[in-house]
Amino acid sequence: MKKSVLSAVVLSSLLLCAQAQAQLSPLGMWTPIDEASGKPSAEIVISMNAAGTLSGVIQKTLIVAPGTSATCDKCTDDRKGKPTQGMEIIRGGKKLDGKDVWEGGKILDPNDGKEFSVRFTPIDGGKKMEVRGYVGSPMLGKTQTWVRGDK
Repeated sequence: MKKSVLSAVVLSSLLLCAQAQAQLSPLGMWTPIDEASGKPSAEIVISMNAAGTLSGVIQKTLIVAPGTSATCDKCTDDRKGKPTQGMEIIRGGKKLDGKDVWEGGKILDPNDGKEFSVRFTPIDGGKKMEVRGYVGSPMLGKTQTWVRGDK
């Protein structure tokens, strides 16, 4: 009896640790918060692709800003003219050694077609994530907070 209780405690502890570690990653569903309204603007699902790098897709658009299109008319690559819903806006990025930070990829703003280097840093135990888009150096960029949507 004692052995089975001990096994259950150890198994539960291992599952909790694995769940906590999973939360400290950018993988999952995220809702960026619109700066103007303070409301969620989209649902973005981030996954790991076959190459072992990040891929993020707009699952659902929640706010449509006036004057914006449902397609990426200003994109300059293979996404030009494609619908923003279902569009891959995050390409690449890997975890930095020894840190809970993912870097080295690009993020697209489908409203203006601009692409930025990106850094993802889970915060608040993985409930939120700082997404820093920048050109050149991370010091020359802007940080947006995303909220985890898959609880």
